[in-house]
Amino acid sequence: MIRVVVTILAMSLAGSAVADVAKPVLRPIGLGDNLRLGDRPHLRPVQLAGLFNRKAKIKGAHVCGRRDIKGKSVTPISSGRCGIGKPVRVTSVAGVVLSNPAIIDCTTAKALSKWVEKAAQPALKRKGGGLKSILVVASYACRTRNSQKGAKLSEHAKGHAVDIAGFTLHNGQKLTVLKDWNGKHSKAMRTMHKKACGTFGTVLGPNADKYHLDHFHFDTARYRSGAYCR
Repeated sequence: MIRVVVTILAMSLAGSAVADVAKPVLRPIGLGDNLRLGDRPHLRPVQLAGLFNRKAKIKGAHVCGRRDIKGKSVTPISSGRCGIGKPVRVTSVAGVVLSNPAIIDCTTAKALSKWVEKAAQPALKRKGGGLKSILVVASYACRTRNSQKGAKLSEHAKGHAVDIAGFTLHNGQKLTVLKDWNGKHSKAMRTMHKKACGTFGTVLGPNADKYHLDHFHFDTARYRSGAYCR
């Protein structure tokens, strides 16, 4: 009998010791700053996770009934012969940021998004990690064509046009129409220019005239004879 009692007591003490060893201990807050090899890994902070996700969603509400166009609707513009009935202030299209928001109408915003997706992104996808942002140098402006006295009213004055002078890649490299039309990235520049024809009604670049040596002019004017591209 005594031997049985001793055995039971020994087993009870052993079980208690095992329970104490097996019991998990919560890590005090703050010890994560001094992790050593073998310590429990922590979750990646939210702000760091975005750095590794090039396709992270761009903040902002969608406009023109399209999720690929970000920005906001603004008050109708009316100034003499100039104006836009339903203007939008576009900040990004097809996941690509515009360096300066473009004040345009939805027809032009949709054409721009299509061009970025179908032409600009494919042309630059193998360069510097791909296209990150577009340098917009003009959108709505109440002026004549090329700001020349006596000229016809520009499509910019109707919110139908956008001027693009360059592109920034994910690695920070900058490409410009002025430098790269006949430079290192000439093929990409000329491809983007060519593929804009049809998506836009008017496409002008360095070969058009002296006013477009440093940028692309795209607008959604329509002509009976088809798109005008130079």
